Amino acid sequence: MNGTLIIFLAIIGAGLILCFLRMLKGPTASDRAVAVDTVTTTIVALLVLLGFIFERYVYLDVSLVYSMISFVGLVALARFLERGI
Repeated sequence: MNGTLIIFLAIIGAGLILCFLRMLKGPTASDRAVAVDTVTTTIVALLVLLGFIFERYVYLDVSLVYSMISFVGLVALARFLERGI
């Protein structure tokens, strides 16, 4: 179980690094928005994984609230990119 856990954390970490690079170097604002959405999804997966590792199931609630807030924020960002203010 310990070796599998390290592999999962390494994959999630590599995904976060690649998404942060896309956020910094994205040629358009929509590319950056997609990168932010991917980062939030990856962080939710990390929170769920950490909740099961540490047996602290409050992390599952935190990940649910975080995903709902990020969804609302990204819908607002998409509307802004489509129409402006």
